[in-house]
Amino acid sequence: MKKESIIIIVSALVVGVLGGAILSNSKKDSTPGENPAASAPAIDYQQKIRTLKEIVAKEPENRNAWVQLGHNYFDSTQPMKAIEAYDKALELDGNDPDVLTDQGVMYRRFGWYDKAVENFTKANKLKPDHKQSLFNLGIVYRDDLQDTVKAKEAWTRYLEIAPEGEGADKVRTMLDHMENGHG
Repeated sequence: MKKESIIIIVSALVVGVLGGAILSNSKKDSTPGENPAASAPAIDYQQKIRTLKEIVAKEPENRNAWVQLGHNYFDSTQPMKAIEAYDKALELDGNDPDVLTDQGVMYRRFGWYDKAVENFTKANKLKPDHKQSLFNLGIVYRDDLQDTVKAKEAWTRYLEIAPEGEGADKVRTMLDHMENGHG
């Protein structure tokens, strides 16, 4: 991989992580009905996407660039393009639970619940302690497929591998609501 490509990818990663942290923190601090994105600094996804597209055009085997392209499409709410970029990354290495999970989220946005479940399940088989795939699997089963039994299985497994922390607290709350007929 060329030195310039690595620098661009690392820069895109840093900007993405910082932007995500800023956006995440602004969402936590906002009140209901408020638009937290309005106060966050604008991230120029289109510029990052153009740069990454140039890289993959020159280096079609550059898996990291495909992943970053998928992430930028994901973050800029372009689910079909994200799915396609993740497909390219997965063609180069299909054993990445994080990419499978992100692509599964994009499948869910289109209502392709079976494909989402397939991705989350494969991600969890590749890495049995992959919390995010289990969390998302539970969401699809509960909210989209109305299969509370399978949602409970996914979230119970989540709690087995991560019994502590903010995610575990959220999963416990969702399980409690589901068991008590609140959702």
